[in-house]
Amino acid sequence: MKLLKVLARILEYPSAELQASKDALVAVVLEDSRLPRKNKEQLLQCIERLCDGELLDLEEAYTGTFDKGRATSLLLFEHVHGESRDRGQAMVDLMEQYRANGLEIDAKELPDYLPLFLEYLSTRPWEEIKNWLEDIHHILGLLGERLYQRESFYHVAMDSLLELSGRKTDRQELAQIVASEERDDTPEALDKVWEEEMVKFVDDQGSSCNTGGVVGQRRREMEQTQTIHLSDHLMTDVTPAQARAAARDA
Repeated sequence: MKLLKVLARILEYPSAELQASKDALVAVVLEDSRLPRKNKEQLLQCIERLCDGELLDLEEAYTGTFDKGRATSLLLFEHVHGESRDRGQAMVDLMEQYRANGLEIDAKELPDYLPLFLEYLSTRPWEEIKNWLEDIHHILGLLGERLYQRESFYHVAMDSLLELSGRKTDRQELAQIVASEERDDTPEALDKVWEEEMVKFVDDQGSSCNTGGVVGQRRREMEQTQTIHLSDHLMTDVTPAQARAAARDA
């Protein structure tokens, strides 16, 4: 499904290559037969902003939107598992799913990175695509609302994915949930997370000195091979605060 490739490109870090492909991106959106007209118009406006804007400004906006805090992270399992051990197994399962269907990923990309996930889905039959998008619709809904409340035009990509999933969300309820969340992208919040991570790193180094500390622990998590149904990892949404609490309890 070519539209999913367009959505993947939109959600990737802005680049000159992206801007040069404007005509091709627009053509795919115009040719699509599944999205309602409103969503297509919003996507076309989004493409215009990304392809005609100043690249340095777009890069800065992207980093500020997706790389500060976890609330708008494009790593799907962060919204489900946070930093708990379950995330490692979920990564292994998803990578196996990719490989089973002929997709080998670059080592620099995590398998739950949303643009990569959409790239994979674009190669699958429509019913499978729809099932996967239904599984993550709760994540897409919260991501879209958080981006909307932060006045980011990237929310239109999440809105389009929700539309393709066929699942309806209560926007008023989502708006209330997001409005009640504590922002995790402020300088104060980022400093707090950094301090917590440093404390955890030191503790792990002290208790795991014979196994490579944090690096060894995460490598062992990724090497687990127990079979788990992949959709189980995506069915329950967790707020950033709940995810961090789960990680501490793990």
